[in-house]
Amino acid sequence: MSTSRIVVTGIGASTPLGGTASETWDALLAGQSGTRALEEEWVEKYDLPVTFAAQGLVRPDTVLARPEAKRLDPSAQFALVAAREAWADAGSPEVDPERLGVDFATGIGGIWTLLDGWDTLREKGPRRVMPMSVPMLMPNAPAAAISMHLEARAYARTVASACASSTESIVNAVEHIRLGLADVVIAGGTESVIHPITIAAFASMQALSRRNDDPATASRPYSVDRDGFVMGEGAAALVLETEEHARARGARIYAAIVGGAVTADSYHITAPEPEGLGASRAVRDALAQADVSVADVTHINAHATSTPTGDIAEYKALLSVFGDRVHEIPVSATKASTGHLLGGTGALEAVFTVQALHNRLAPPTINISTQDPEIPLRVSGDPIQLGAGDQVAISNSFGFGGHNAVAAFTTV
Repeated sequence: MSTSRIVVTGIGASTPLGGTASETWDALLAGQSGTRALEEEWVEKYDLPVTFAAQGLVRPDTVLARPEAKRLDPSAQFALVAAREAWADAGSPEVDPERLGVDFATGIGGIWTLLDGWDTLREKGPRRVMPMSVPMLMPNAPAAAISMHLEARAYARTVASACASSTESIVNAVEHIRLGLADVVIAGGTESVIHPITIAAFASMQALSRRNDDPATASRPYSVDRDGFVMGEGAAALVLETEEHARARGARIYAAIVGGAVTADSYHITAPEPEGLGASRAVRDALAQADVSVADVTHINAHATSTPTGDIAEYKALLSVFGDRVHEIPVSATKASTGHLLGGTGALEAVFTVQALHNRLAPPTINISTQDPEIPLRVSGDPIQLGAGDQVAISNSFGFGGHNAVAAFTTV
């Protein structure tokens, strides 16, 4: 297995804050919220208890050519937009197609295609169901679309581990490069499931915030009055390659990804293990793989969904790893601004972590009215300078089913 350092040479994103990675980053630093009231007629039709979400600011079907957009579920549309941006940002590297891989995740997949197809079957009969329905709804459709667009033939793999999905795909991409399966990998994740059934289902399990009167402030990690997460949608992508490969072609390098780990709670299908045991093990394993100590970590992008139990469990996990030093480390809970992109959230937060290191600036956490005294982390409503010298940051993702994934990055 290669021991070469893996670096990030390209980033892309389409999110509730912007249609590109740079637009999203600028809006994040400005403390903007991507959460807005839903204007679709189905909100009133189904009398949904939650009437807002963090929808993608730029609809992907307005970016893609109409013929290709029609053959892709929104989740794959977002993925392709983000991947194209990341690839161009990396300088569209010349690489043997058989040495180019795709690790791209989703949590749920093409639910819009599936349920629209079901409606068509019931209302118009089987002859009117689109022949492309299965290729559009399958969870691996985003990875396949990216692979075909970039002619990536080393492999095209899909992880589906709920809200840990795309961080796990990034961790897998690093392993695949080190194993020699590819020279360059485009990794990330996507989700587009702001649909009546998912809103109703998440609301039924008391997971969503119900601040219908003030959507922009609904996601409030660590605040004493947090009441659930906000559904978001979009995609993010990173181009990964060995440092030698990147420098040989004169690529700009944003940061290095030096470690990653995946663990399982084996505790409950939706609730986190209360003491954060699986999460803390993932953090420790990622740092061990990176060969850095807890004293080296200078920034944390937390999973921080704004649920009463989830935020506490993550704090306990971090406290068990870092001890009291965790209270000194700048923490960013960026879902307050973007909402929760489910299977795409880890990739987006990895992009934020890379940008934080590259710009030496930890993004703000908005909407904290009064910080929960049981979670005394160092969070700020304004960006925090990370300073000079070597910086190490981790990005945490945890998902239903007890999935935990953590990626560790450093400045270069």
